[in-house]
This record gives sequence, structure tokens and C-alpha cells, in this order.
Amino acid sequence: MSTHGSSDTAPVDPAHITHAARDTLTVRRVFGESYERDGTLVIPVATVWGGTGSGWGSGAGELSGKGAADWRRRVGAAAAAAQDGEGTQGAGSSSDPGSGNAGGEAGGEGSGGGGGFGVRVVAKGVYVVDDAGVRWQPALDLNRVILGGQALGAVVAFSAALAWGLSRLRRR
Repeated sequence: MSTHGSSDTAPVDPAHITHAARDTLTVRRVFGESYERDGTLVIPVATVWGGTGSGWGSGAGELSGKGAADWRRRVGAAAAAAQDGEGTQGAGSSSDPGSGNAGGEAGGEGSGGGGGFGVRVVAKGVYVVDDAGVRWQPALDLNRVILGGQALGAVVAFSAALAWGLSRLRRR
């Protein structure tokens, strides 16, 4: 059953994903909903990355059956002979170019497509607006702090090992 051109299926709208991405990747993602606390206005700020992609296609084709698996129907004595390995090389055998189906020709048509989009939002900090003015409060990314500490520890350990190794070579 082909759904290509079928009236019971909604047509695929390739622009749907692009519109969804456009609606998601807005300035409202970068500057969040501001709120007020104790007379101080707070405006959250983030970095937003996004991407979208999609593809659609359709086609029709004819196949000769060459190289296809042996799909012949085994009936009666032919099935028993084939199980014993005594089958004859006749029409429908795997060496026959028309082994794809009874007529030797196969074909069909189809269509399909897909797509998606992704968004990554990283908090950067907040603008704080109060009686003293506007100031920037950066967000603390604990993962980045830990990674930086690990990198620093690795550099210190490598430097200490190198210094120790060189001092041992000089003593000789």
C-alpha cells in the first residue's frame, strides 16, 4: 500500500522543522524573563546555539533480481530435494537472473523524509539593576571550574615529575 499521494495522510511540510527552530531560537532564550526581588531587577542571560537539518526524497525503480536472495517457493518434492541438496538448476534458482520473484522483475516506489533540530542553552549570568546602577554577575560554571582545577593539577604533577627526573639525571 502506497501512502504517496494518499488522501488520508497529511502531507509532509519540510518548513515545519525550520519554523519550530525559528520559534525556539529567539532573543527570549538569550535574555530570560526578568523578575524583581526586594526592589532589584534581575535579567538572566544565556548563550544559545542551535541548528536544524532535514531531508526528503522519493523515487521509483525496477530491480532485475540479480544478486537477490533465493526467494523461490519450494513446493512438494522440490522442497524435499532442495533440503537434501539435490535441487536442480532451473527457473527460480539463485543463479538465475530472475530469482527475485516469479516474473524476474521487481519494482516499487516510495517516499520518505525526516529532520530535526537541537538547541543548547548555557547560563552566562545576570544583569542586576538596582539603586546603585547596573552590574553584571557572571554565573559560576562548576564543571568548568573542576575541569580547570584538574588541568592545573595535571600540569603541576607533570612539572614536578619532570623536575624530579632531571634532578636525578644531574646527580649521576
